[in-house]
Amino acid sequence: MQAETLTGIARMAAGGVSLGKKRQVEYRSLPSRSILNRCANPRMPFRWTVNPYRGCEIGCHYCYAAYTHKYLGIEDPSLFDSLIYSKNQAREILQRELERGVEGAIAVGTGTDPYQPAERRFETTRGILEAFAEASGNEIGITTKSDLILRDIDLLGKIAASNDLHVNVTITTMDAALARALEPRAAHPLKRIDAVRELRWRGIESGVFSAPVLPLLTDTTEILDAVARSSKRANATYWNAHALFLQPAARQRLMPFLRRQFPHLVARYRNHYKKGAYVSPGYSEWLAAKVDRIRRRHGLPDRTPGDSRKEVGAVVRIPVDQLGLFDQACR
Repeated sequence: MQAETLTGIARMAAGGVSLGKKRQVEYRSLPSRSILNRCANPRMPFRWTVNPYRGCEIGCHYCYAAYTHKYLGIEDPSLFDSLIYSKNQAREILQRELERGVEGAIAVGTGTDPYQPAERRFETTRGILEAFAEASGNEIGITTKSDLILRDIDLLGKIAASNDLHVNVTITTMDAALARALEPRAAHPLKRIDAVRELRWRGIESGVFSAPVLPLLTDTTEILDAVARSSKRANATYWNAHALFLQPAARQRLMPFLRRQFPHLVARYRNHYKKGAYVSPGYSEWLAAKVDRIRRRHGLPDRTPGDSRKEVGAVVRIPVDQLGLFDQACR
């Protein structure tokens, strides 16, 4: 598609330049007008999102954010893992936006992981944290699958001193082999648990998301209990788990993976999700009861960040990394 026929963010993406390549990944710059994006979905536990990058190298086979590349004029969803955009002047733009004042919670990492491998090279997320560290009175949540967040422990401490900060570390299983199969370039589960432990030792509120729970893969009592037990030992502030939301983009990624790695599960997934993106009600109720038993066994709160805050009250029991991704208004 010719750049002159593009509009909005797609036109801006076309105007970016190559920042280099690494194996099968290409990095490009993304000119940006804003870093804070308003989330219009009232079901979300936040009003604003911040995504330092477009695209994500972690390559989770259940990820449905791949569809968002189409807004950049890229129709091939497989490029979501290999064509990564870093937002230009993110720190400076966010500084200006924060100076004008922001009402409502801010979620960092709703569409891509802010600590994906690209962050080691570009430090776009660190720049964003530097802007937050200069502001005060904001509600900020960060969601990641990487222990690279510990690199920024100094900034996180500064942010927490004058803002309401929490860090959500996503861990779907403590089984390293299974985690690598599902989330090829995410940090080892033990490294993620260690990150929670270190964050909590530094006085930063941090909990664990076991989301999404993949039916027949990560939904056993043994797997969920292992994550909850490790979370408790790391002094996690909370732990919660919710079933996979399998909308079309996620289905296009997950089903071929299942056919290759777990062919015996394909028919059962089709049955569980035969009515659409939501898992069957019976399964959802079964999982919720199991999660509640495990949570009580380990004495872990289920507080999803935001549900005790003034603007969202009790309506929020939805993990950031499950619903924030597929709402266009929350990109």
